[in-house]
Amino acid sequence: MTRLSVIGAPNSLGSYAAGQDLAPAALRSAGLIPLLARAGVDVVDEGDLPVQAWRPDREHPLAQHADDVAACLAELTSRLRPLVSRSHAVLVIGGNCTIALAAMAALDNTESGQAGLLYVDRHFDLNTPETTTDGALDWMGMAHALALPGCVESLMQVFGRRPLLQPHQVAWVGVQEDRATQWERDQVTQLGLQVTTSDELAAEPAEAIRRALATLPTGRLAVHVDVDVLDFTDAPLAEDTGGRNSGPTLAQLGTALTMATSDPRAQVLSIGELNPTRSAGDPAAIPRFVNLLVAVLVELVATK
Repeated sequence: MTRLSVIGAPNSLGSYAAGQDLAPAALRSAGLIPLLARAGVDVVDEGDLPVQAWRPDREHPLAQHADDVAACLAELTSRLRPLVSRSHAVLVIGGNCTIALAAMAALDNTESGQAGLLYVDRHFDLNTPETTTDGALDWMGMAHALALPGCVESLMQVFGRRPLLQPHQVAWVGVQEDRATQWERDQVTQLGLQVTTSDELAAEPAEAIRRALATLPTGRLAVHVDVDVLDFTDAPLAEDTGGRNSGPTLAQLGTALTMATSDPRAQVLSIGELNPTRSAGDPAAIPRFVNLLVAVLVELVATK
């Protein structure tokens, strides 16, 4: 088996509020590392980046804490690069969805081809400070990866190349298109982005992933999961509580991610937007999610 490295990015500065910064500790407290070892995975806990909890950034209300988020992503990228270069499988626990950019920066294009990103999320994350008043960069990460007009310069400079990704390197899965802004829908059309909807993912999880994977390049693959893709009633885990009674259940997501991580190209799995405070009234939710992760990660390391 390939070695699995686990690293946490407990940072919610790019989020809507504090909470995601608690996710790495919550998953470890639920036994993630020993359960992986018990399942036969050669797992190494690489620890966490510094904890940084959200607070209002009143000086930059439309792109809050952009420079701090950029610094966090630069540090995460530097931590990930030697791991992926040694062919480790990697689990990154966020934090918010901007961590997917660090994963892709670490998966430099090689002789095997361009790297690909399977982006499993209810949202496109294609907004910019000019297209939304929210100011939360976790709704803007993929816009910065594609270097769309109006993005924050300090964030785009982190990765050493611009754009970080070309449109054909990304496939979105699980999107609820009526929750997108008009700007995002326009970008999908203009750039010809590959999109699988939330309903399609819930109806046929494995087939939805199979079709998305077939569109991605031949190089190494990162799989990013925003837990708001889940039906919040089935699994109350996400910072965004709007996904009630729609989207895949936790079991359906497990089927989808098993298909994704069994792809020989897959090397990095990143988890974003998990807010442990959301499951305070459902103490089984995080242990259920940890069990899903263990099963998916066993597949990730076994097929490499």
